[in-house]
Amino acid sequence: MKKFLIATGIVAIGAAGLVAQQPQQGGARYTPAPGAKDKRAVLFNWAWYMGMLRGPQEIEAVVALEQKAAGTMQINGQTCTLSNYRVSTNYPNTGQRVQYTCRLPNGQEVKNVEVVSGTFAWDEDIAGAELVPGKGKATPKPAALRERLIRLWSGPQGGLKAANAGGDKTTVAEAAGKMTVTYPIPGVPGAMATATLDAKNMPERIEVKDGNTVTEFTYANYADFNNPLNKIDALYAGKIVEKRNGVTVRDLTTTETETANLYVVMPVPPSVKKASPQSN
Repeated sequence: MKKFLIATGIVAIGAAGLVAQQPQQGGARYTPAPGAKDKRAVLFNWAWYMGMLRGPQEIEAVVALEQKAAGTMQINGQTCTLSNYRVSTNYPNTGQRVQYTCRLPNGQEVKNVEVVSGTFAWDEDIAGAELVPGKGKATPKPAALRERLIRLWSGPQGGLKAANAGGDKTTVAEAAGKMTVTYPIPGVPGAMATATLDAKNMPERIEVKDGNTVTEFTYANYADFNNPLNKIDALYAGKIVEKRNGVTVRDLTTTETETANLYVVMPVPPSVKKASPQSN
């Protein structure tokens, strides 16, 4: 696997979301000592081994992710077999759109587009519903906001960004010979995540506690799933299982990713803003 270095820097959260890691003055580079287990070293290695580095200064500046997958998800307590599953994520502006088509055991087809953008969550019948007047329908889903933000900031890439942004609230420890990183979920007050890293410094498990809800994400089979013409040694999990209070809600196998910095946006439809609790 190709190896990278990363410039030392900081990550901040603003009104728009996460801001990419910036190099220190002078562009000094930091390399942790072999076997180092302090927070700076652990977060550095998480980014380094996943290949989350961009630009001539080799800083962590991944802004977007496209992922396609196969598998199953739960719809109203039933297993729905996916024929299409696509996730588009924008990290700096805190947005994610999940488009899926699946079939229930009785043969019924289910199609939906789940979106979160900043402090808004909604469903669309077509991607970008209502952004062009008269095209599509956007349905506000404020109750899904916390769940969708947790999913975004518990991914292999999103988890690192949230941990870096956590500042003093992010801590590291060692348990059963593995390093763990505990950090707050951005935009979800009170929700805390704990990532367990594997021997290659990549997350194998991220557990999020949000009140009485425990969401567990397990990750395995990391590889570069980009198109063969665009392999850049930026790794992503090939196997993803999401459980909520012990019940599997998504069981996914990655088929393709695009880890270059794509143009991914989730503008909030006016009807969603108007119906949001923040607008009342």
